[in-house]
Amino acid sequence: MIETCQSVESIFQLLLSELKVSTTASEQHCRDVADRLLKEVTRICTESKRIQASGDPESWALTLAKHRLQQCLHYSKLGSRRGRVELHSTLSAVVYRYITPLQTQFSYQARLPLIEDFLQSFYMEALNAFRREAQLLPSYTPNAPLHLAEYMAFTERYAKRRIPLPGNRSQQLIILRAQTFSQQQPSETPVDIEQAAEGMSGEADGAWNAASMQQVREQMVAQEPEPVEDTLRYTVIAELISYLDERKQNDCADYFVLRLQDLPTSEIENILRLTPRQRDYLQQRFKYHLIRFALSHRWELVHQWLEADLDRNLGLTPQQWQAFQAQLDETQKVLLALKQQKLTDAAIAQAMGFTTTQIQKQWFKLLEQAWEIRNDFWEMQNR
Repeated sequence: MIETCQSVESIFQLLLSELKVSTTASEQHCRDVADRLLKEVTRICTESKRIQASGDPESWALTLAKHRLQQCLHYSKLGSRRGRVELHSTLSAVVYRYITPLQTQFSYQARLPLIEDFLQSFYMEALNAFRREAQLLPSYTPNAPLHLAEYMAFTERYAKRRIPLPGNRSQQLIILRAQTFSQQQPSETPVDIEQAAEGMSGEADGAWNAASMQQVREQMVAQEPEPVEDTLRYTVIAELISYLDERKQNDCADYFVLRLQDLPTSEIENILRLTPRQRDYLQQRFKYHLIRFALSHRWELVHQWLEADLDRNLGLTPQQWQAFQAQLDETQKVLLALKQQKLTDAAIAQAMGFTTTQIQKQWFKLLEQAWEIRNDFWEMQNR
């Protein structure tokens, strides 16, 4: 247990002061959140045998409290809409590989409705868990901005909880839920997309209140459409995972998912059961496939997301664009001009007298040159 009342009070005051300084929430809302974060941390420190055995539970409590505070402030700064987009994108990337429609092509578009349906149910489960663990009323709904940020931060932590499995293994809770959800999908019954969009599942939790779910959704999802960059980010993530899966690079996909969660290198090695040398090799292999994906397989999508498409001179400044064009040979200049006309690779190949494969290789080299110019400029700016 945390030894002294002074320690508990000091952590509470730290949480309260940071919430008051960093948010525009009312005094009472800040107190509510600080109190719930403190109770969560106290419970963890009390129940964890490892923390108790460390002999310094107070230090652990302070570290955990600061971590949870930063997560809450992160979502608070993003706001309800962008916070929801980031949470949804992060969790979608984690479960993407584990939700596979039965008797359906494992494509990005085929999985989207199932992922949406699954996550709506998971958000319900997370809210019920939040109510239960924070000892809130079954009717509690996080309407205030700070309360919503607290709920989203809790949902991310809840999703990433590691559940012990036989054989001294463990797995993230959301992955176990996704696997069960995927196995239970009847092959002959399509997912009701409209129902999923409304946030109601066919097997509604008895403790769940439809009205409260609607209130949460109204707070989490703004009426205006999501910004293009948010949609593109999610699409890039999903397509890259699909690209790796198609090439049987499952370990690279797993590594990518863990990287998306900002996990430290040591934890990634532990989860994937790799030595530092094996992890380094995997990282290099992932980098190779990432470059192939970004400069060849889906270059239009990636460059659009990076605001570096052809309409924006591949993300180069006017001076860089001139220097870039000056270093191209005649074949590359013709290729660039035809690409700017938005011709297909097949049409360009026919016009230039090359095979489609040769055109694609030439274009890969050309994009690589532009990429190097942008990277060199970025490195100079950040020295």
